[in-house]
Order: sequence, then structure tokens, then C-alpha cells
Amino acid sequence: MSSVGSMVKKQVVELTMKKLHRTLALVFTLVLSLASCRSSGEFGSEAEQLVDRARGTFQSMMSDNQYPGLVDLATRAKAIIIVPNLIRAAFFFGGRGGNAVMLVRGEDGKWSAPAFYTLGGISWGLQFGGQTSELVLTVMTDKGLNAVIHREVTLGGDAGVAIGELGKGVNAATGMGLNADMYAFARSEGLFVGVSLEGSVIAPRETWNQQLYGEQATPEAILVDHTATSTSKSVSDIVAAMP
Repeated sequence: MSSVGSMVKKQVVELTMKKLHRTLALVFTLVLSLASCRSSGEFGSEAEQLVDRARGTFQSMMSDNQYPGLVDLATRAKAIIIVPNLIRAAFFFGGRGGNAVMLVRGEDGKWSAPAFYTLGGISWGLQFGGQTSELVLTVMTDKGLNAVIHREVTLGGDAGVAIGELGKGVNAATGMGLNADMYAFARSEGLFVGVSLEGSVIAPRETWNQQLYGEQATPEAILVDHTATSTSKSVSDIVAAMP
């Protein structure tokens, strides 16, 4: 009985720690996301400003010859997630977070309007520094796509959703195997080297979805059913920029 009790206790502790990690990641994401926001005004709402910055990031990285793998994968992706400003900071305890948009390619090849998300995570250990990154993720499988649309997802740790992280100068056909559900491309400035997304949580930003598309807007209504729509020029511009 004692061994059974110890096993149950260990499982409870592990489950509690996973829930705590997810909660802290979401809190840290919110804090860093707010830090990256601009106030609304003559340039449109915060949501529209994010869409414009996301379009700029995507177009810039797609035309950058240092990311040949991005062009290859983006033209075949089922969905694309763009984080125009991912902030990472650490002083022993670290975290990363930013606002994101996701667009989904339909069976007819046409792209959906963008839905809003947050992406973030936490880390422990000896670490110091700060970094800002522009990030593009290509979603390559139905498993990865459904995980993001229908619930919060932890990259690398939820239902086997695997993420591959690629740097500058890496071609998608070189040594990758194309086995991951998503691939991340980052352009970074700061004291950290590289961007690790393992354990990051992607969660819908419901308030911005409802702000731009109406109170009944959900990621599925925006991305799949297309029942939540917007006449915003920012929305039509980013859709037109998709490959």
C-alpha cells in the first residue's frame, strides 16, 4: 500500500506542477503582451495595429533570403502564426510573451481572417538578459492546427504537438525530416542566443477577437466557419499578403 500511495502522491504532485507552470506562463504572457501593446488612436484599435505589425513582420521575413525554409514551408502550411514582438526577459526566473495572430488556409486555398492569440512561457535556472524577437510559426499538420483552434496548447508538451525551431540560412529540405507539427522562425535582437519555444502556451485572446469581429466571435468562427467577419482594411491587407 505504501508504494501505491507514493506513486499516487507523485502523480498528484506532477499534475499540480504542470497546472502551476501553465498558469504562470499565461500570467507572464499577459504581462509581457501588455508591455508590447500600443494605445489605440488615429492608427486604429490595438487589435488592428497588431494585425498591421504582423503583416509587416511576415512580409519582411518572407523576402529575407536568410530564411529560405520559411518560404518553402509557408507556401504549404495549413496555418501561419505571427508574433511581431515576442519579449523575453530573465533574472534567474525568466519568461517570454507576446501577442499573435493566426490565419488558416482553407481547402480551397483561400486564407481566413486573422484570429488573435497570446504566446508565452516561463523558464527557471541561471539566466540573465533580455531579447525581442519577430516570430513566424508555420503549422503543418491537422493535429497542430486543431490543438491551437480548439484549446490552449503547450508547444512540445500537449498531445504530442511537436515544434521544430529553425534559424537563419536553414532550408526546409535540409536535414529536417518534416516530422514536426509546427516550425518556428525567429529574427532576434538581444543578449540571448536563439529562441526556445518548448513549453510555451498558445491561448486565444478573446477580448480582441470580440472587439474586431463581434461578441460571439470565437477562433473557430473566424478561422474555420468564417461566420465572424470584419470590414477592417488591416484584415484584408494581411489576408492579401498570405502566400
